[in-house]
Amino acid sequence: MTIPRLTPVQVAAGTTGARIVDVREPDEVATGAIAGSTAIPLGQLATRTGELDPATPVITVCQSGRRSQQAAEFLATAGFPVSNMAGGMNAWTQAGRPTV
Repeated sequence: MTIPRLTPVQVAAGTTGARIVDVREPDEVATGAIAGSTAIPLGQLATRTGELDPATPVITVCQSGRRSQQAAEFLATAGFPVSNMAGGMNAWTQAGRPTV
C-alpha cells in the first residue's frame, strides 16, 4: 500500500484542508505538538476512528514517521483519505516549525 508522504513545509502550508492526527503517546505530545493537531495514540486509533470524519483528509504524525505510517495504513484501509508526514516531529522541529 502506498501512502502519500508530505514534508513539514507542505503540512505547515495548510493548503490540504486536512486534519492532523498525532499518534504519539501523551508524554511525547506534551513535549510539543503541531498547533491544531488531534492527539490519538496509535494504540487507541482503532477504537477512536469515530472521532474522525471520513470525508476530511487526514495527515498522520509521530516522532520519526514509523508509527504514523502504520496509522496511515490502518486509516487508508478503513477508507480515510490519508497522508503521512515524512520524518515526523523530528523533521518538523528541524525545519524550524513551531510547536505548542
